[in-house]
Amino acid sequence: MPVKGSTASGPLLAVRNLTKLFGSFAACNAIDLQIESGEIHALLGENGAGKSTLVKMLFGVLAPTAGEILWKGDAVRIASPGDARKLGIGMVFQHFSLFEALTVAENIALSMDRNVSLGRVAEEASRLSRAYGLPLDPKAHVADLSVGERQRIEIVRALLQNPQLIILDEPTSVLTPQEADRLFETLYKLKAEGRSVLYISHRLEEVQRLCDRATVLRHGQVTGACDPRAETPASLARMMVGSEVAAVTPEGTNTKGAVQLEVRHLSVAARTPFAVSLKNVSLKVRAGEVLAIAGVAGNGQSELFDALSGEYPVADDNAVHIRQTPVGTKGINARRLMGAGFVPEERHGHAAVSALPLSDNLVLARNQSDRRAFLGGGFLKVIRQDAVKAATRRISENMDVRKSGDDPPAASLSGGNLQKFIVGRELDREPSVLVVNQPTWGVDAGAASRIRRALVDLAKAGSAVLVISQDLDEIFEVATEIAVISDGRLSDAYPARELSREKIGLLMGGLHGLTEGAGAAHAH
Repeated sequence: MPVKGSTASGPLLAVRNLTKLFGSFAACNAIDLQIESGEIHALLGENGAGKSTLVKMLFGVLAPTAGEILWKGDAVRIASPGDARKLGIGMVFQHFSLFEALTVAENIALSMDRNVSLGRVAEEASRLSRAYGLPLDPKAHVADLSVGERQRIEIVRALLQNPQLIILDEPTSVLTPQEADRLFETLYKLKAEGRSVLYISHRLEEVQRLCDRATVLRHGQVTGACDPRAETPASLARMMVGSEVAAVTPEGTNTKGAVQLEVRHLSVAARTPFAVSLKNVSLKVRAGEVLAIAGVAGNGQSELFDALSGEYPVADDNAVHIRQTPVGTKGINARRLMGAGFVPEERHGHAAVSALPLSDNLVLARNQSDRRAFLGGGFLKVIRQDAVKAATRRISENMDVRKSGDDPPAASLSGGNLQKFIVGRELDREPSVLVVNQPTWGVDAGAASRIRRALVDLAKAGSAVLVISQDLDEIFEVATEIAVISDGRLSDAYPARELSREKIGLLMGGLHGLTEGAGAAHAH
């Protein structure tokens, strides 16, 4: 599809002195940026650096406080996503906006001109999906599709608007390596047609591979620009955070003790029409081990976490053992009393109550035994606020949690800083078993390094750590053993050093018979 109205001279898009204030806080402060026609431009920065605010202004979700946006040299006002699309700007958000009960074509039609028939939408979507190597069945229901296929819907929906600039926010965070390679081929094709891509990612290796230029934001300001191909992941991370980012390695976690967490032939029926059933899942984690479970989102990770944590106890007490004791039918408090800790995927509303201060969130996450350190007052026990505040400060210092005050509401912290506090809250209990679901989801390089280092150190100290993650970089950084979950089935666990990204990708796609070149199933 040809690009309409592309400009031969000058940048396709430029912003000058673009500023967005929330009260007195400058989320974006006098940002200058330009994107040329036919380039893939990376936008890098820590959580809270201003990336999301900037692209929301470009796509008409937020109105700038000051500055201007230039499109092909002309100042424009983008008051809504509709205005952005009319100019030629498309966006694929990190969190998809799809209705699972509708078909692919019906979801795409919701964002199209109402005069276009559903049949025409299906025909155009099918043609575009073939042309760009993004195979889709317009008649398929979204609920039946993988996460990678759902992302294709969002990209095809954007391409149907014939955009000249496409903004992609963390596009590979839910993809297998093979799906990511296919996406990159699509982006190269768009570039060859003269289209431009603004690419937001924490995965610095793919930024190096894919992008022509990079602009770095820190604290709402542009702090640098570079050719990422001339940099290293370490130097890009240093530009983002302003200091060296420590490398993490699981080496030294090889001293293994007794089995601390065991799952025996766990099967759980799906609780909702869109959930995944767990099918005969078995695993063991010993003291000193980090077992990482890889997989594309929506393959049973949440259901497995719920069964391990006791948030949804299972019918068979022997299906889950913590420290050699069957706990399958027991709830989360009973499991915590046995020395287990849990960090769920969703920070707000699940791991933390957004409106409450950090100290209250700390107390809520403690069981009765843990709370004794916070109680005083003789017969009528009361919470000693000084002890709670001291523990809150200790956790914040240990995990480098950056916050606006001594004890602010959880909602006031950036995603990365809240995640550091939640992980630190569990580590402060010194658990014998720790289960973490997506430990660094949407977290910048500095915060991710801090969290991963803490998980590895916990295992080195003799705890059993189970990490559920979609991030292969993370998995290779922390894991001593790796298993893969696909459609509710868990593969055997393999020593991390024996698995390549390609082999993990095959397992993520459901090839559970993988043995060649990966070693026999690891005997725990």
